[in-house]
Amino acid sequence: MRVTLCQIPAGSQPAVNLSRVRSALSSASQQGSDLAIFPEATQARFSVDLRAVAEPLDGPFCSGLGEAARASGVALAAGVFEPAPDGRVYNTTVAFDATGTLVSAYRKIHLFDALGQRESQTVAPGSEIVIAKLAGLQVGFLTCYDVRFPELARALALRGAELIVIGSAWAAGLYKEEHWVTLVRARAIENTIWVAAAGQVPDPDEPATSAPTGVGRSLLVDPMGVARLDLGSAPAVDSGSVDTELTERVRNALPCLRNRRPEVFADLGEPAPR
Repeated sequence: MRVTLCQIPAGSQPAVNLSRVRSALSSASQQGSDLAIFPEATQARFSVDLRAVAEPLDGPFCSGLGEAARASGVALAAGVFEPAPDGRVYNTTVAFDATGTLVSAYRKIHLFDALGQRESQTVAPGSEIVIAKLAGLQVGFLTCYDVRFPELARALALRGAELIVIGSAWAAGLYKEEHWVTLVRARAIENTIWVAAAGQVPDPDEPATSAPTGVGRSLLVDPMGVARLDLGSAPAVDSGSVDTELTERVRNALPCLRNRRPEVFADLGEPAPR
């Protein structure tokens, strides 16, 4: 299966961002792709009023994503914002198949209340682990900060995911880019699974703000942790192959999932916060 990492900028105008999605999908189609992965917050950058841009999943932006997937014949996953019942928004990854049908919506579980940021002020947490059939594979979803929580990726692998998709707007900071690359590769290695991670890059047409955009570094990582694609820090659209037969060979040689001892840890409980 061919997967395309669409490392695009996300500005403050959803209509402009949707145009960028269409352009990237056209490139993905020309590259023979089955699935295109877009960043977290593809709909609008975090510096905007998220409540103002949030839409239901049948709203104009998601409808535009579905139409773009159908027109290109390429399935996609992209980050949007939808209203939450408590007045906040959900940070949601939507997935559309190649016919333009919405097949899943993953609401980010772990909110980035760290390093001086408080995502939970405007974003409500999701609580559902999501796996969906997309472009012929069982695909599980993480969003950005989720990658720091290995139990979520492990749950996806144990529930049958063949590919983990991660959309991000990973902000710059001391050691943060190293963290990103290390964590994405670690989630692939420890679960012997393919990981496709698409990062947002700054919009050159908009002024820089203190709100996070992203450092790029979109990655396609194989089950041995080899980065098959690394798109660097500039806007880019590039494709690689996801080979599930390689997954099987790696798991036969390195059966980490089979060698687990969950019974040893079953009674440990949740550690106290520190």
